[in-house]
Amino acid sequence: MPSTDVDPPQDARVVAQQYLRYERPLTGLVVVVLTLAFLGAYLATSLVPAVAVGAGLLVVVRAPLLSPSGTVRLETDDDPGAVVDAFTGPTPPVLAFQWGIADDISVGEEGVTYRISYLFGLRSVEMTVQARTGAADDGRTVELEVAANGQPWSTYTVDVFPRDGGTAVEYEYTADRRFGLRRLPQRFVVRRYRDEALAAQGYTVVSRDGNLGM
Repeated sequence: MPSTDVDPPQDARVVAQQYLRYERPLTGLVVVVLTLAFLGAYLATSLVPAVAVGAGLLVVVRAPLLSPSGTVRLETDDDPGAVVDAFTGPTPPVLAFQWGIADDISVGEEGVTYRISYLFGLRSVEMTVQARTGAADDGRTVELEVAANGQPWSTYTVDVFPRDGGTAVEYEYTADRRFGLRRLPQRFVVRRYRDEALAAQGYTVVSRDGNLGM
């Protein structure tokens, strides 16, 4: 049976909840804009052109155009072993906006799963994370494969090595699927809180290089 006895880092969870309070309204704003565009077209013309406008905008915002990727460098006072344990545990530091807003966290043979509900609980998604470890020239590597409802979502390749009495971490993330423009509000809020969430777990962001892959 899966275990649900997981206690997420509370400081990072607070940051993730702050993210959620802004992300959900901004995401809902996309629906409002589409509705207003439809109503505006209807009032200016008639039903058929309005339906065409609404359908066109819906296709645009849902079209799979974005494929985020990037590289991030971190430093922490924790030793390399503790960092590897953190990244292979049920709450990897780089996934705070998943486990930090999850309704429940379960650990099983297939990895760790976060169940996240939205639309007032009417819909939910299950994010599953599988972690693998390996050796590097001067440290350890961790690979995190993330899936959403059984479909590939993203991959994180993490290098962990000792540095000046602490630990240096470099990770590369790549999306395993393309996303629509409706995800942009979510990305905007993530940019605001991502470094804060890492800092709450004891990591300092040294550099960050990313793109949306349009």
